[in-house]
Amino acid sequence: MSDSSAEPVLITEPSDAPWPAAGIVRAVRRRADLSQRELARWAGVHHATIGRIEAGRMVPSIVLLRRIIGVVGCRLAVVDEFGRVLKPMRDWQDTLNGAERRYPSHLDTILDPEPGEWWADIYGLARPPETFYRNREVRDAMRRRSQWEVRVAQNRHLPRPPWPPRGLV
Repeated sequence: MSDSSAEPVLITEPSDAPWPAAGIVRAVRRRADLSQRELARWAGVHHATIGRIEAGRMVPSIVLLRRIIGVVGCRLAVVDEFGRVLKPMRDWQDTLNGAERRYPSHLDTILDPEPGEWWADIYGLARPPETFYRNREVRDAMRRRSQWEVRVAQNRHLPRPPWPPRGLV
Protein backbone atom coordinates (compact mmCIF):
# COMPACT_ATOMS: atom_id res chain seq x y z
CA MET A 1 0.00 0.00 0.00
CA SER A 2 1.36 3.44 -0.88
CA ASP A 3 1.91 6.14 1.69
CA SER A 4 0.11 9.41 0.77
CA SER A 5 2.90 11.46 2.35
CA ALA A 6 5.59 9.81 0.20
CA GLU A 7 7.36 11.87 -2.43
CA PRO A 8 5.62 11.77 -5.85
CA VAL A 9 7.28 9.60 -8.46
CA LEU A 10 8.53 11.27 -11.64
CA ILE A 11 6.68 10.06 -14.72
CA THR A 12 9.37 11.28 -17.10
CA GLU A 13 13.01 12.05 -16.80
CA PRO A 14 13.96 15.71 -17.27
CA SER A 15 15.39 16.06 -20.73
CA ASP A 16 17.08 18.61 -22.91
CA ALA A 17 15.86 16.71 -25.97
CA PRO A 18 13.75 18.65 -28.45
CA TRP A 19 9.99 18.46 -28.24
CA PRO A 20 8.80 15.16 -29.80
CA ALA A 21 6.36 16.70 -32.32
CA ALA A 22 7.24 14.11 -34.96
CA GLY A 23 6.27 11.24 -32.67
CA ILE A 24 3.07 12.98 -31.59
CA VAL A 25 1.95 13.49 -35.19
CA ARG A 26 2.79 9.86 -36.07
CA ALA A 27 0.80 8.68 -33.03
CA VAL A 28 -2.16 10.82 -34.14
CA ARG A 29 -2.01 9.29 -37.62
CA ARG A 30 -1.87 5.77 -36.20
CA ARG A 31 -4.80 6.40 -33.84
CA ALA A 32 -6.88 7.85 -36.70
CA ASP A 33 -5.63 5.22 -39.18
CA LEU A 34 -4.94 7.94 -41.75
CA SER A 35 -2.27 8.48 -44.38
CA GLN A 36 -0.26 11.69 -44.35
CA ARG A 37 -2.45 13.08 -47.13
CA GLU A 38 -5.66 12.17 -45.30
CA LEU A 39 -4.46 13.68 -42.01
CA ALA A 40 -3.37 16.82 -43.86
CA ARG A 41 -6.80 17.13 -45.50
CA TRP A 42 -8.61 16.69 -42.15
CA ALA A 43 -6.28 19.21 -40.45
CA GLY A 44 -6.51 21.68 -43.33
CA VAL A 45 -2.78 21.74 -44.15
CA HIS A 46 -0.65 20.71 -47.13
CA HIS A 47 0.36 17.04 -47.09
CA ALA A 48 4.05 18.01 -47.30
CA THR A 49 3.69 19.80 -43.96
CA ILE A 50 2.76 16.52 -42.25
CA GLY A 51 5.69 14.80 -43.97
CA ARG A 52 8.17 17.51 -42.86
CA ILE A 53 6.92 17.34 -39.27
CA GLU A 54 7.17 13.54 -39.14
CA ALA A 55 10.65 13.64 -40.68
CA GLY A 56 11.80 16.12 -38.04
CA ARG A 57 12.53 18.83 -40.59
CA MET A 58 9.80 21.11 -39.22
CA VAL A 59 8.62 21.89 -35.71
CA PRO A 60 4.94 22.86 -35.80
CA SER A 61 3.58 25.87 -34.01
CA ILE A 62 1.24 25.27 -31.08
CA VAL A 63 -1.69 26.38 -33.24
CA LEU A 64 -0.78 23.93 -36.01
CA LEU A 65 -0.20 21.06 -33.59
CA ARG A 66 -3.59 21.75 -31.95
CA ARG A 67 -5.25 21.47 -35.38
CA ILE A 68 -3.46 18.22 -36.16
CA ILE A 69 -4.14 16.49 -32.84
CA GLY A 70 -7.69 17.82 -32.84
CA VAL A 71 -8.41 15.48 -35.78
CA VAL A 72 -8.49 12.56 -33.31
CA GLY A 73 -10.14 14.53 -30.51
CA CYS A 74 -6.96 15.12 -28.49
CA ARG A 75 -5.98 18.34 -26.72
CA LEU A 76 -2.70 19.82 -25.59
CA ALA A 77 -2.00 19.91 -21.87
CA VAL A 78 0.92 21.10 -19.77
CA VAL A 79 1.95 18.67 -17.04
CA ASP A 80 4.67 18.90 -14.43
CA GLU A 81 7.25 16.18 -13.87
CA PHE A 82 4.78 14.27 -11.66
CA GLY A 83 2.00 14.20 -14.26
CA ARG A 84 -0.15 16.89 -12.64
CA VAL A 85 -1.94 19.08 -15.18
CA LEU A 86 -1.17 22.78 -14.96
CA LYS A 87 -4.48 24.60 -15.35
CA PRO A 88 -4.50 27.96 -17.12
CA MET A 89 -5.13 31.02 -14.98
CA ARG A 90 -8.55 32.59 -15.36
CA ASP A 91 -8.61 36.06 -16.81
CA TRP A 92 -10.89 38.29 -14.74
CA GLN A 93 -12.06 41.08 -17.03
CA ASP A 94 -13.25 43.22 -14.13
CA THR A 95 -10.00 42.94 -12.17
CA LEU A 96 -7.67 45.52 -13.66
CA ASN A 97 -5.38 48.01 -12.00
CA GLY A 98 -5.76 51.78 -12.23
CA ALA A 99 -4.07 51.83 -15.64
CA GLU A 100 -6.53 49.21 -17.00
CA ARG A 101 -3.85 46.47 -17.01
CA ARG A 102 -4.01 42.99 -15.48
CA TYR A 103 -2.19 42.45 -12.23
CA PRO A 104 1.09 40.52 -12.57
CA SER A 105 0.28 36.81 -12.90
CA HIS A 106 2.88 35.74 -10.33
CA LEU A 107 1.07 37.72 -7.63
CA ASP A 108 -1.99 36.55 -5.71
CA THR A 109 -4.76 39.06 -6.38
CA ILE A 110 -6.80 40.01 -3.32
CA LEU A 111 -10.39 40.84 -4.21
CA ASP A 112 -12.07 43.22 -1.77
CA PRO A 113 -9.09 43.61 0.62
CA GLU A 114 -9.69 43.77 4.35
CA PRO A 115 -8.17 46.55 6.50
CA GLY A 116 -4.42 46.02 6.67
CA GLU A 117 -4.19 43.99 3.44
CA TRP A 118 -3.34 46.98 1.28
CA TRP A 119 0.10 48.55 1.55
CA ALA A 120 -1.30 52.12 1.67
CA ASP A 121 -3.66 51.48 4.60
CA ILE A 122 -0.97 52.85 6.89
CA TYR A 123 -1.21 56.19 5.04
CA GLY A 124 -5.02 56.36 5.28
CA LEU A 125 -5.52 56.21 1.51
CA ALA A 126 -8.76 54.91 0.00
CA ARG A 127 -8.63 51.12 -0.37
CA PRO A 128 -8.98 49.84 -3.99
CA PRO A 129 -11.44 47.05 -4.90
CA GLU A 130 -8.50 44.68 -5.48
CA THR A 131 -4.78 44.58 -4.74
CA PHE A 132 -1.96 42.07 -4.19
CA TYR A 133 0.83 41.36 -1.73
CA ARG A 134 4.06 43.00 -2.91
CA ASN A 135 6.44 41.40 -0.42
CA ARG A 136 7.57 38.03 -1.82
CA GLU A 137 8.46 36.63 1.62
CA VAL A 138 4.99 37.42 2.95
CA ARG A 139 3.33 35.95 -0.18
CA ASP A 140 5.38 32.75 0.01
CA ALA A 141 4.73 32.37 3.74
CA MET A 142 0.99 32.87 3.20
CA ARG A 143 0.97 30.27 0.39
CA ARG A 144 2.82 27.74 2.58
CA ARG A 145 0.42 28.32 5.46
CA SER A 146 -2.61 28.11 3.17
CA GLN A 147 -1.35 24.88 1.59
CA TRP A 148 -0.70 23.44 5.04
CA GLU A 149 -4.20 24.38 6.23
CA VAL A 150 -5.93 23.03 3.12
CA ARG A 151 -4.08 19.75 3.42
CA VAL A 152 -4.18 19.54 7.22
CA ALA A 153 -5.15 15.85 7.18
CA GLN A 154 -1.98 15.04 5.21
CA ASN A 155 0.22 17.51 7.09
CA ARG A 156 -0.97 16.79 10.63
CA HIS A 157 2.47 15.36 11.50
CA LEU A 158 4.29 18.47 10.20
CA PRO A 159 4.74 21.64 12.27
CA ARG A 160 2.48 24.57 11.35
CA PRO A 161 4.35 27.09 9.15
CA PRO A 162 5.45 30.16 11.11
CA TRP A 163 3.35 33.31 11.08
CA PRO A 164 4.28 36.07 10.74
CA PRO A 165 7.24 35.12 8.52
CA ARG A 166 10.63 35.29 10.22
CA GLY A 167 12.49 38.55 9.74
CA LEU A 168 9.37 40.61 9.03
CA VAL A 169 8.49 41.47 12.61
